[in-house]
Amino acid sequence: MRQSEIKRTTAETDIRLSLCLDGVGESKVDTGCAFLDHMLTLLAKHARFDLSVTCKGDTEVDYHHTVEDIGIALGTAFFGALGDKKGIERYADTTLAMDEALILSAVDLSGRGYLGYDMSIPAQKVGDFDTELVEEFWLGFVRNAACTLHIRMLAGSNSHHIIEGAFKSVARSLKKAVRIDPAFADEVPSTKGVL
Repeated sequence: MRQSEIKRTTAETDIRLSLCLDGVGESKVDTGCAFLDHMLTLLAKHARFDLSVTCKGDTEVDYHHTVEDIGIALGTAFFGALGDKKGIERYADTTLAMDEALILSAVDLSGRGYLGYDMSIPAQKVGDFDTELVEEFWLGFVRNAACTLHIRMLAGSNSHHIIEGAFKSVARSLKKAVRIDPAFADEVPSTKGVL
């Protein structure tokens, strides 16, 4: 089983996170931010990852530290769970429709952290969640997962649908990228021999 557990404590957040890439999509999430809880739950479901997250953060200030630090913790756990990356597909992409929203995501589990983020979310908030934090979450993730991720909004007018579509699209891309190809189970998918 490819899995990892992270404990991350700062002056702003206290996070406990466990991730299993070979799961069934079960999740238990309590971040103190209901919208983020929903996004992480659907990420686990659509990626078929088992995910447990608890976070005590300074949400009385705002959600920034909680969202960014959970992205960091999830990326760190993802990197740890991948291990030597032998046999993984490595590359994947998904175009996903969420009602009027159309989202493209593409991932390369390259060992290099990069986020290509092209999302025009019309509203500044969904409920009490600042929509600018979506980019902060994925930046924290890619930098610590050491992967390249592109997220592009191709169409959309409903901010909730756009963000949810992005999380679902990325989840499905990650699910495909971590999949083991039995024909190459003992090989790292790189001419360098390492990712």
